[in-house]
Amino acid sequence: MSATPYDSAESTREHIGRVAGLLFQVGHNLDTRGRVHDASKLASPEKQLFDRWTPLLGGLKYGSPEYSATLNELRPALDHHYAHNSHHPEHYPDGVAGMSLLDLIEMFCDWKAAGERHADGGDILRSIEINKTRFQLDPQLVAILRNTAKELGWVKPEGNAA
Repeated sequence: MSATPYDSAESTREHIGRVAGLLFQVGHNLDTRGRVHDASKLASPEKQLFDRWTPLLGGLKYGSPEYSATLNELRPALDHHYAHNSHHPEHYPDGVAGMSLLDLIEMFCDWKAAGERHADGGDILRSIEINKTRFQLDPQLVAILRNTAKELGWVKPEGNAA
């Protein structure tokens, strides 16, 4: 009596299909987040303050003392913004530890896009370095963010941001 050897092809195809479906769910969620990202900035109390201070922020280097001082002027808008947008660590009492992976992805993309608005053209690696300290990021997460920036082509081979 010979046993028919097991063929894993069908169960592997089912697994591939399941993973594809789950990735679609994640992608759909990220797409939805992208469509409503920072919408609170378009209404009071945020809009008036962002109208006034955003042009100044754009001319400053991210993380500089001048940048930080300007953020203090924006504090009422930022407090409201953080309370209504979960992709900011300030949204959670325990910061980054309270975030979901989807929050982290949106935050990371926000860092890239926000950096591009600054006078120095933005450098995602510099943003990661500054925010590593600002948000007390775990070294493993910092490495993942750097690796992701490289994989997405946001960093040139010599290490400069794209």
